[in-house]
Order: sequence, then structure tokens, then C-alpha cells
Amino acid sequence: MKNVTALSAAFLALASGIYASSAVAYYGKGDIYTRVGIVKVDPKSDNGNFNAIGVSDVDVDQDRGFGFTLGYRFMDKLGVELLAAEPFEHDIALDGVNSASTKHLPPTLTLQYYPLGGTDSSVQPYAGVGVNYTRFSDEKVDGGSLELDDSWGVAAQLGVDLLLDDHWALNAAAWYLDIDTDATATIGGSSYDTTVNIDPLVVMGGISYRF
Repeated sequence: MKNVTALSAAFLALASGIYASSAVAYYGKGDIYTRVGIVKVDPKSDNGNFNAIGVSDVDVDQDRGFGFTLGYRFMDKLGVELLAAEPFEHDIALDGVNSASTKHLPPTLTLQYYPLGGTDSSVQPYAGVGVNYTRFSDEKVDGGSLELDDSWGVAAQLGVDLLLDDHWALNAAAWYLDIDTDATATIGGSSYDTTVNIDPLVVMGGISYRF
């Protein structure tokens, strides 16, 4: 919730510095664009347990990295966008001790709605819903091995472009991703299973360019 509040405050601060009446090129159908920036992946605070190995609390740490999107507007008010990023690496605390880690890639495809699409407004908010696929790699756990299954889940998105000219804009966006993975830990020759609920809030701030 703190991240959402901070993102909203950033939207208002940026919007206050731009005149909504300033004219820009038609913003709508046919636009192809990319957005690039710094991404923060912040998993929810309680990610489950691993009672089979005597662990009552699993917590996945946050990470930051570079992210980008590629999008296309097939109607004035509707478009699609793909989120991609460099691999994120997360420490995993078992009962408060960092004992495991993993990397993941979270490509996310959303169908977006632009309420002010088809106008020359310099403030262009949008919302999206879609699907997320998360691929895990380089899983590690002290004293054994760890395997996390790849995940499919729903995604929701809010964002805004603050247009500077016909091509460039400031951008801020946030996604909620439903990421649940089946985890298998092998310790001392025995395997143990559990489900880890990551469900992160992903926040990106950066720039946008329309081709």
C-alpha cells in the first residue's frame, strides 16, 4: 500500500509540472511505443511456510533492476503491452534467516484501456489486465537443493504517460502479479514440497517513446 501511495503522489507531482492543455500529436490508434525504466519487485510480506522441514515462515525479499515494455494501440482507447526485464534475484528467508535464493523472469502481457485515448491531452492514464508467466532459475538453499516450478497467473496494471512532445513522455506504472510456485527442497536425500505465494507489487518509473 505504501508503494501505491508513493506512486500516486509521484503521478500528481509530475502532472502538476505539465500543462494539460499543451497540444501534442494525436495519441491513439496505430501508436507503437516502448517504455524503459527502473523496476522494483516487492513480494508480499508473508509468502507461506515449509512445515515439512520445520520452517514456519518463508519471506521472499525485494529486488530492483532494469525493465522495459513494448506496446501497440489497435484502437484509440485499447492497446496491448508486454513487460520484460532483466532477471531479478531474491533472497529467501526461512524463519528470519537468509537461507535460500532464486532468480526469476516475469514477462507480463496486458490488455490496456486509455480513457483519454484519441485526444491530445498531455496526461494519459491507463489501466490493464492480463497474464503473467514467471520462470525461475538458479534456485539455492543451504544444505541441499531447491526447485521452484514456473508459474502462470493473472496481472493487473495502472499507469500514466505525461507527454513532453510528440514522441517523448515521462512514465510511471504499477503491476500486481499473481505468482504462486510449487517448491521442492531436497535435504539429506529426502524431498519436501510446499507452495510459495510471492504475489508482488511491481513498480516502474522511467520514460516512454512513441515511434
